[in-house]
Amino acid sequence: MQPFNYTKVFSEQAAIATFEQDKTAEFIAGGTDLLGLMKDGVQVANTLVDINSLPLGDIEFHTHQIRIGATSRLSDVAFNPQIQESYPVITQALLQSASPQLRNMATVGGNLLQRVRCGYFRDPVFSCNKRTPGRGCAAITGYNRMHAIFGASEHCIAVHPSDLAVALTILDAVICIQGAEQTRQISIHDFYVLPGETPEIENLLQPGELIIAIEIPNLVCKSHYLKVRDRASYEFALVSVAIALEIEQNAIQSARIAFGGVAPKPWRAWEVEEFLKGQTINTATFIAAGELAIKEAKPQTHNEFKIELVKRVLIRGLSICCGS
Repeated sequence: MQPFNYTKVFSEQAAIATFEQDKTAEFIAGGTDLLGLMKDGVQVANTLVDINSLPLGDIEFHTHQIRIGATSRLSDVAFNPQIQESYPVITQALLQSASPQLRNMATVGGNLLQRVRCGYFRDPVFSCNKRTPGRGCAAITGYNRMHAIFGASEHCIAVHPSDLAVALTILDAVICIQGAEQTRQISIHDFYVLPGETPEIENLLQPGELIIAIEIPNLVCKSHYLKVRDRASYEFALVSVAIALEIEQNAIQSARIAFGGVAPKPWRAWEVEEFLKGQTINTATFIAAGELAIKEAKPQTHNEFKIELVKRVLIRGLSICCGS
């Protein structure tokens, strides 16, 4: 592991100013992903800027929204009584993430910025367009069981790893970002970008910018997060789904659906959502939704099974969310 400098800051301005002095600096709070990348030689930082003393750890409830500070620990968010009551999808997603020890350390902002879990990206021996653009993607011709069936490109087929990001996507969350000159807000739908020709760009956060909070509008809905993985805990999703429904008189009035484990970003199922509006709650509706969800799927050599899994996870998730 390359030696690095460490500095602790007590204001957002000081944190950003440190980056202005050292363009290789990285902000660190929990460090549960960054330190592993540095140990593996995948990511380099001459300076680590500790932001744990910044006032970004509160969870605030307002009339029209919930505001979660970026350094809030995952466990604190998961066990917050109001979040458990209003947005069980967030609690369910977090409690199926990582391990209790990691959730006690990891932060909301860090979780949303964690890098892909592609083994070829995390091992410098292999070629990877995310690490070195133009080198090629070893996963495309390698073992790609865990990789994308939606939204990939010829340059990258890795999937986004965050369970929380999938849940926040169906809640129309907004990411609040502080830069050197301004604060800006970006919808989570727009924050993550597909690899296309530039797989090294994963989101719209600019160098030196700091996520300070996540804002979630107050919604009246039933929600659920369902995750399928190789083992019952401490494992990333093969396929997951987050669902939020408004239901009235045995019919779905509105639907929000996003999948995890299948794309380079949380994969919003817009066509499925539109189809479900006004549909009667029954098995036939759920099956039709599942068929629509896989229409654009393009599997890799070793992950065609994910197509059937997407259908089954959605059908099961809708059934649970509808209480049928």
